[in-house]
Amino acid sequence: MKLSRNVSIVLLIIFNIAIDQISKVIVRANIELREVIELIGDKFILTNVENKGAFLGMGSEMNETLRLIFLLILPTLVLGYLIYYIIVNKTLDKLSTMALSCIAGGGIANVFDRIAFGKVTDFFFIDLGGVFKTGIFNVADMSVTFGMLVLIYTWIIAPKKNTVS
Repeated sequence: MKLSRNVSIVLLIIFNIAIDQISKVIVRANIELREVIELIGDKFILTNVENKGAFLGMGSEMNETLRLIFLLILPTLVLGYLIYYIIVNKTLDKLSTMALSCIAGGGIANVFDRIAFGKVTDFFFIDLGGVFKTGIFNVADMSVTFGMLVLIYTWIIAPKKNTVS
């Protein structure tokens, strides 16, 4: 059975929201706030951090009104438009549609946290000894990052591969 394009988009968005929210429920229930669990030494760590801001805590020092505007209302409007764009734009290729759906799902999951809890739960940290080091992030952040990387590939790298020199 083949699913319609719109049903596939909605299911992918819901899947991204669900895996993020399930992971956060597990972290909140099993890891104390600021507790550190070393999964692979100090290279890959699980923790439980509450982030009032956006990416890497940016905006956490803003007053409540600005946080409401920039971290809740504006992202909700942008995500609403993104979903509209994905559904209406039938010319998007499958990879771009998937990427944008992952971005929408991850964004919605973090906005949901802000609405439900007033903050976002983050819990992954990676430090590969100076070669690669992250801030503390969550599954929604991974969805958004994955979507952005796929978009870069489909919009910038893949078209160059198809051109004849």
